[in-house]
Amino acid sequence: MKKSIFYILAASALVLGSCDDLLDKNPRDTFTNNPAFWSNNNQVESYSNGFYEFYGSASNFYFNALNDDQIEPTFANWTFTTVPTKAGAWSARFTNIRRVNYMLDGLKTSTLPAAQKKRYEAIGRLNRAHEYAELARLYGDVQWENKVIGDLNDEAVYGERTDQDVVMDSVLNDLDFAIANLASNTADKTLWSKELALAVKSDVCLYWGTYCKYRNQADNGKAADLTLANKFLQECVNASEQLMNSGKFSLDPGTVSGGKTYTLFNSINIGNNPEVIFYRNYEKDLVSHPASLPDYTCGSTTQKGITKDAIDAFLFLDGKPKATTSLPTDDKAVEDANHNYSIAHFLANKDKRLSLLVDHILAFKGHGWIRDEPSPDGPLPAEMTSSTGYTIYKFDNPQLTLHYRTNTNTGYTDVPMYWYAIILLNEAEAKAELGTITQTDLDKTINLLQARAGLPNMTLTPASDPANNAGVSNLIWEIRRCRRCELMLDNDYRYWDLVRWHQLDKLDSNNYPNINLGANVTNVSDADKNAQGYLKGTSATRKFEAKYYHYPVPANEIKLVKDQGKVLTQNPGW
Repeated sequence: MKKSIFYILAASALVLGSCDDLLDKNPRDTFTNNPAFWSNNNQVESYSNGFYEFYGSASNFYFNALNDDQIEPTFANWTFTTVPTKAGAWSARFTNIRRVNYMLDGLKTSTLPAAQKKRYEAIGRLNRAHEYAELARLYGDVQWENKVIGDLNDEAVYGERTDQDVVMDSVLNDLDFAIANLASNTADKTLWSKELALAVKSDVCLYWGTYCKYRNQADNGKAADLTLANKFLQECVNASEQLMNSGKFSLDPGTVSGGKTYTLFNSINIGNNPEVIFYRNYEKDLVSHPASLPDYTCGSTTQKGITKDAIDAFLFLDGKPKATTSLPTDDKAVEDANHNYSIAHFLANKDKRLSLLVDHILAFKGHGWIRDEPSPDGPLPAEMTSSTGYTIYKFDNPQLTLHYRTNTNTGYTDVPMYWYAIILLNEAEAKAELGTITQTDLDKTINLLQARAGLPNMTLTPASDPANNAGVSNLIWEIRRCRRCELMLDNDYRYWDLVRWHQLDKLDSNNYPNINLGANVTNVSDADKNAQGYLKGTSATRKFEAKYYHYPVPANEIKLVKDQGKVLTQNPGW
């Protein structure tokens, strides 16, 4: 099975040819795999630095709206609704894997000292594991390649996809090798380290463990496997506890300056933040965000808005949901002295994370608002609006002057990729799914996050929430709630959480209308609202089909194999 190939220039100036056309079988590699190259430490180091690209940036970290937390003004439908001819999600990751395999193959002929070769092999295998874990969750079965396929007539080019569970066993082996052979490094959290490898393993193993537990044959093409699920969940626990027991990380309480709380999500320097495990560094006028963050945090373009469903997920300060709390639940916006519509009274009774997520003033069509925290050189120049009335507060930083705060491709706040809160959440969920969690475990994980959010401790027997529609225990429901609230808008976690819990149907807006609604504007006469007074975030609808649990294999991949008289199986439903 031939992969689409687009070779990326590494920092070493290693040039690899292109073979964009899946049906173009002429070898186009312009680089000769010369042992001298792989025996030069500076060149190998430079080449391996190209793998940092795999870990995303602000452009794909924030504001993914294909979930039940956000509504995009133009509406976010499924990534694919028909089978594409080609797909970057497929080709880019196989390209990355090929880049890694070039290095791993080259190291076999290298004359570098054994310790150096081991380190580079560990870097390579960490990143191959990272890319294959992505491919497996996107496509399920994918062909495992642990070497460069130099001959395009090689049988492997046209082979069937490898069973996803076999792939993930290989991913686990790669991760364990990386953990064993990478040095600890918390002095510079932008570099490869044992800690990063452990964090990747914690995340990957939680995903695959729960996915194996909740998947089914009809929807996923493969039945649940509790033995495999428990294996990966325990590996998640092992990796998480190594990080927890290291004593190198702790939760960031946040710092308050001029009414603004600065956290790892909106700070210009998170290198010394005790919560950060691995991050992308951005520098003023040197390396800036490629994303349009101003459009989502302080621009005049209508922003993606937080949904009513997401707002309702946040507990009240007594630790109870709306259905059972004794605190005031009135979420109706009230007009203030400046003729803005405020929800400050509502936020005051809710989980503190909600106040860090959204503004206390609603801003929607016909009722724009300029955030009341000016930059050093003045107030924001344009009114904000959002599709749901809730404007995003979490990633804005008024320490920046207006130029860097409001213009695209100028922002330089650092972007965390892995951080300690994720590890605590992973540990708690994995142990709850294994049935081994204790109150001590909760106190070392979830309850640290609860305390930071101003909420009471969670117990092993939380009260029932009438909103629990996931078919899981009260404890797992509450751990999932904590995860949702803690990671809202971060790294597309919500979408993939729904996939691995087999809850992707929750994105069907016909069956779950709250995911299309916004703030309560009962008191606003000219707002586009429903009968209950909630803003209509969009008039579009999204219908769930079971096939969406996996992306479709690109049509050109299917055709290429078919032309060779063989069969490449398409994913269920496509």
